[in-house]
Amino acid sequence: MIQFRLNGENIRYEGNPETRLLHFLRLEKKITSIKDGCSCQGACGACMVEINGEAKLSCMTQVGKLENAEVNTLEGIPEEIRDVLANAFVEKGAVQCGFCTPGFLMRTKILLQKNPDPTREEIRHALTLNLCRCTGYVKIIDGIAEAANRLQLKKVADKPEIPGHVGTSYPKYEAYEMAIGKRKFVNDLDFDGMVHGALLFSAHPRAIVKEIDTTAAAELKGVLRIFTAKDIPGDVYVGLIYKDWPLMIGKGETTRYIGDVIAGVVAETEEIARKATRMIRVDYEILEPVTDPHLAIKPSTSLVHPGKSNLLETCKVYRGGSADEIISGSAFVASGTYQTQRIEHAFLETEGAVALPDGDGVHLYSNGQGIYVDRKQVASLLGLPEEKVRVTLVSTGGGFGGKEDMTVQGHVSLYAWLLKRPVKLVLSRDESIRMHPKRHPVYMDIAVGCDKNGLLTGLKLYAVGDTGAYASVGTKVMERVAGHASGAYHFPCVNLEALTVYTNNIPNGAMRGFGANQVCFALEGCIDDLCKQGNFDRWQFRYNNALTEGRMTATGQVLKGGVGVRATLEAIKPYYEKARFKGLACGIKNSGVGNGMADYSDVIIRIISENKVQMQHGWTEMGQGVHTVAQQVLFEETGINPEIVEVTVDSKAGIPTGMTTSSRATALLGNAILDASKQIREDLKTHTLNELAGKIYKGTYSYDLTTKPGADVKEIITHFAYGYATQLVVLDEKGSIETIYAAHDAGRIMNPVMFEGQIEGAVHMGLGYALSEDLPMVDGHLVSSKLRDLKILRAKDMPEIVVLGVEVKDPVGPYGAKGLGEIGLVPTAAAVANAFVAFDGIRRFELPLKK
Repeated sequence: MIQFRLNGENIRYEGNPETRLLHFLRLEKKITSIKDGCSCQGACGACMVEINGEAKLSCMTQVGKLENAEVNTLEGIPEEIRDVLANAFVEKGAVQCGFCTPGFLMRTKILLQKNPDPTREEIRHALTLNLCRCTGYVKIIDGIAEAANRLQLKKVADKPEIPGHVGTSYPKYEAYEMAIGKRKFVNDLDFDGMVHGALLFSAHPRAIVKEIDTTAAAELKGVLRIFTAKDIPGDVYVGLIYKDWPLMIGKGETTRYIGDVIAGVVAETEEIARKATRMIRVDYEILEPVTDPHLAIKPSTSLVHPGKSNLLETCKVYRGGSADEIISGSAFVASGTYQTQRIEHAFLETEGAVALPDGDGVHLYSNGQGIYVDRKQVASLLGLPEEKVRVTLVSTGGGFGGKEDMTVQGHVSLYAWLLKRPVKLVLSRDESIRMHPKRHPVYMDIAVGCDKNGLLTGLKLYAVGDTGAYASVGTKVMERVAGHASGAYHFPCVNLEALTVYTNNIPNGAMRGFGANQVCFALEGCIDDLCKQGNFDRWQFRYNNALTEGRMTATGQVLKGGVGVRATLEAIKPYYEKARFKGLACGIKNSGVGNGMADYSDVIIRIISENKVQMQHGWTEMGQGVHTVAQQVLFEETGINPEIVEVTVDSKAGIPTGMTTSSRATALLGNAILDASKQIREDLKTHTLNELAGKIYKGTYSYDLTTKPGADVKEIITHFAYGYATQLVVLDEKGSIETIYAAHDAGRIMNPVMFEGQIEGAVHMGLGYALSEDLPMVDGHLVSSKLRDLKILRAKDMPEIVVLGVEVKDPVGPYGAKGLGEIGLVPTAAAVANAFVAFDGIRRFELPLKK
């Protein structure tokens, strides 16, 4: 028996001494402020607790080692101290997705009781065990410094009074609840009678499944049922664009990557379910995998999908004549072959879902990026009408595009539907890395020309993207590679070809930047090369060639308003002129899916009482702050206090919305709220909120004017809006990154603190992309599926980030606002690469960059 104290309570533990404290706290004590972000790899810090006054990872601590220990979770911290810490984090914008925040809050408490007045450098180094994928750590360090100040001055922990107008730093929706661990994520949900699922993945990237023997697994005590492909009552295949992704691989079928699911187990506990999956025996006929996208498109190569070419799509853009002729006749020519790497999203909350039987349908709780898209696919799998599937969003702990494709939603819905019991299924960190789509590795052969005066003449690009085993949104990513190939500049002539190729590697799909950052790396390297050849000033060259109203993008879209490239260059210029070793890069990123597809949004606003208003929309909150912006727009238009506005995302509302992607939610939802607010505003002129109780208002917005690539149209409109940026990377005398200046045109900065946080977080991700991150595969297998091996930058690794806000109003977005979530990392890697060349003269053509 082990005796210790937990949050002041005496604990007498008689279970397995090797049980991890994390599991004891979450499963036995039901303390869900402790998060599991790395599946006991000791790599994320989300499970941090205080043991005898020290910061410890509960996932690495065995209960048997706690004899006479004093253990505290956030629940054991004095309330007045906890509130000071939490409110400091909220005010400074340190809470984005919120999954990692309780761990950071615990680290803050322990740091400040040992060092009440730490320097920023001391804070950075104290955070070594904690990982954040959203914030870039800047706002977290700000929050800790503010908490230290408040505790020293014995300030009360009241929340600051900030008005909710557009343009103010109104606190993020539910930020306080997330900070202290009270707001639940999917894995924190619990229902009466709930059982647990686990998946068995393919052992080989390409193999014929000859036999699936579940006998031993089925006999394990606590196993309720084992599922294989033959149990699927509806369509076996799902997909966001192409229905090419099977829920499970059946006997006699061929696997296409190591994340294919062979079988699923449902048992009384997750531990039993996982043990049972290891007892299933699968007999394979191993085939040689197709892993090189260049070889994949050769006629002699095996097909990843029988009867379907490995060349999924070719996107071509030809305008302005022959690029070969124009470039060869140019005064200066820069060319090169660039290669980017596969990147893991590494959201701190892995994919998970809970499904419950709901009459003659199912009710799914999902952390995906599109509840209505999930609903459609689940209904298809189960052979049900869509209205029989209800999907409720559980705000997700980070997404970055990686939760667009379904992972476990279909499986857990199938299990709950057939068993008529609530079922939870959450991926471990290794499984998450194995299963969901990544950032595309892209090969780019590029050539760029300019005349003797430094004006760009022509651009030629041949790009090959490895989309892996399934299409995901790979064709759209490669369309963006082509569509953003000219970057933030005007080219009279472009010849572009971007190939999307099937292989037996892990699928690649949506990730923040969505192709724009890959091609920016190649283009900006050529721009700097032209400047060197022609002895042009790098800033002036970019300014002269920058997009402006009347100039056109790669696709031929003539821009009509809100073009802020030059404004971002002007914001950067003072810092550029002072720096010695420096790298410059500009970026452009679309808002909206466009390309001939409609972008739309609806919103429903219900007046419940004078103290409660409910807003329903279809967009996923994953840290970017879409719920907060919605509150602010409603307040700006109607005066309804944001504090009384409850925001929910549930398909029961019946307002189908697409995927939360393409930096479009703020523009589309904001415009829908503007529409709904017209009638609310009129009614409030003659009625109080209480008198309007029971009234429902609906707003809608749609933009359906975009054109398909290559379409013969009078006017090319590829996207309804774009975001623009310039970033400057400054090195010190030793060649290390000292400061990054990030000037971003947001159109209208809706919430300054959230704006800065989005850019800082994106720069952090872009720096990892440039310097360290990679997810290598060999023969279709991962070299490692460990979170730490992804080499995500920690707080101590980060240089100073200076965010410079620019506002050039967009003609479509509410108040002139533009998309913000993705543009933040588009120019980062390119700017770093150019800075390194400025320091040592060596042009690097591959990411991550080698010094």
